[in-house]
Amino acid sequence: MVKADIIRSIELKLGLSHEEASAQVEHILNLIKANLAAGEPVLISGFGQWKVRRKKARIGRNPKTKEEYEISPREVVTFYPSNVWRAEIAKDSAKS
Repeated sequence: MVKADIIRSIELKLGLSHEEASAQVEHILNLIKANLAAGEPVLISGFGQWKVRRKKARIGRNPKTKEEYEISPREVVTFYPSNVWRAEIAKDSAKS
């Protein structure tokens, strides 16, 4: 599923125009991005949480040449699914 699929689904479900549905999806995504950029976690109950995690500098190695190099410190966004959603996924995979 891509963003266009989400927009189309909202159009059909809520009866909105493509422009209205697209604006709503963009607004939600911009809110999530702005909060993460400010270093704040984003929690959607029953779905999961996005957090900004800081990684320390470390030594990496080119597997081909075995040459070592420093990987700079950085911030990454990590998603943690909620326990409710994990249980649903586990239940669905058990049926398969």
